[in-house]
Amino acid sequence: MRLTDFTLPELGENISAGDVLRVLVKPGDTIQKEQAVLELETDKATIEVPSSVAGQVKEVKVKAGDKVKVGQAILSVEDGAGAKAKADEVPPKQDSAQSEPAKAEAAPAKVGGEGGKSEPAKAEAAPAKSGGESGKPADQKVPDVQPDIQAADQSTKPDKEGVRDPSIGPQAQSGGDDDMPARGRNVVDISRGARAPEPAAVAAASPELPPAPAAPSVRRMARELGVDINQVAGSGEGGRISIDDVKAHAKRLVEGGGRSGGAAAEPLPDFSRFGQVERQPMRAVRRKTADHLSAAWATIPHVTQCDLADVTALEELRKKYAKQVEAAGGNLTVTSIAVKIVAAALKVFPQFNASIDLAASEIIVKKYVNIGVAVDTDRGLLVPVIKDADRKNIVQLSVELAQLSEKARTRKIALEEMQGGCFSISNLGGIGGTYFTPIVNAPEVAILGISRARMEPVYNKESGQFVPRFMLPLSLSYDHRAIDGADGIRFLRWVCEALEQPFLLALNG
Repeated sequence: MRLTDFTLPELGENISAGDVLRVLVKPGDTIQKEQAVLELETDKATIEVPSSVAGQVKEVKVKAGDKVKVGQAILSVEDGAGAKAKADEVPPKQDSAQSEPAKAEAAPAKVGGEGGKSEPAKAEAAPAKSGGESGKPADQKVPDVQPDIQAADQSTKPDKEGVRDPSIGPQAQSGGDDDMPARGRNVVDISRGARAPEPAAVAAASPELPPAPAAPSVRRMARELGVDINQVAGSGEGGRISIDDVKAHAKRLVEGGGRSGGAAAEPLPDFSRFGQVERQPMRAVRRKTADHLSAAWATIPHVTQCDLADVTALEELRKKYAKQVEAAGGNLTVTSIAVKIVAAALKVFPQFNASIDLAASEIIVKKYVNIGVAVDTDRGLLVPVIKDADRKNIVQLSVELAQLSEKARTRKIALEEMQGGCFSISNLGGIGGTYFTPIVNAPEVAILGISRARMEPVYNKESGQFVPRFMLPLSLSYDHRAIDGADGIRFLRWVCEALEQPFLLALNG
């Protein structure tokens, strides 16, 4: 029977790993292709991972709580296929005098023993050669480890996890070919993470590492960003490096340089000296949020401008039409109204609907309008994206926002529903507060923060008296590399005026 490893497939754009929530199969189960075998939490969503192989599960290699990467082996399946073919490929047994030197030539071996015999490990990558002298195994030249691994990589197509290496694991025992499959399960990972052994090992094994597996366009991107391609860990099959891998590596370098000039973080004190503590692992969403916002704060020169919008008239209209929107399946909220207003503002101020490409020294202006809305969940902050917000009315936006928010909170939101945003909105008004500094959700260049509206006395020039008005605090953060301060306040005032005069939105489109 042939054992096949099922490895974690590609999960989506910029997603290289996830946390195992549940393993849905156990050893002995028979599974079919496309059957869900794993429930995985990524930094963006919770998904069920379907199997790409069928057969009987022999070994499950992960458990709940493990962090697994794309390409990592999840389970081993005995599919029963290819057993006869494999048996036909096994060469006839040879006597000890003929086969042992050939085995030593096929793989690194421990040389020695009585009577000139050696105990080399068998290698699946290279078939044994017949012939040779049995009396001189001690003179057999043992090839270096690194060239053997490189040769195996070039001569055979590796699995996602790597290739079999007879130099890893138990020594081959004396006997026939019947025990080859058992020894063949010893696996060495030749992904990018394993390409860089200790300096001494490199010097002894090979004068230089094999070329990094990357396309010319990826190498060009690395040169433009000043990144050594050989230092980038590839997430693709066989350690292949993508443009996203290069960008992620550059981001890590920037993060390190952005904190005290690249100095290591100050070590934490022993908090248990002051009282009882509990260490809790960071969940995938929290880790991603920490990494993403740290990079944004370190690389983007933030400016935050604040203003107040008089939403007294808007609040009356919101209450008046709330039932109508509710009947359609949505909630008429300040957030859904703000989505419509911001979508219109991006048409007036296109520099806010852009991204910066420093590598190409260009500003990418988008011709579509997708608005992300931050949603508070028990797993952390998620940002579903409403696509083509400029083409939808407020009722449609309210319904879609309610649906996306529910999906985010119940862990049913898809990855594509949180991608492609142009501008983000974060509304903390339901909790409280006045103003805050929202962090730009890179690669976007601006984000609008909404706080809690409240009744405040506002001076009326016509009557000469203070009158109560329902005032909404707004905070606009933007990337100063793409947006000037004057444009920032113009944008914010446009939003305020659209909130204060709802007819203005219909008038200007």
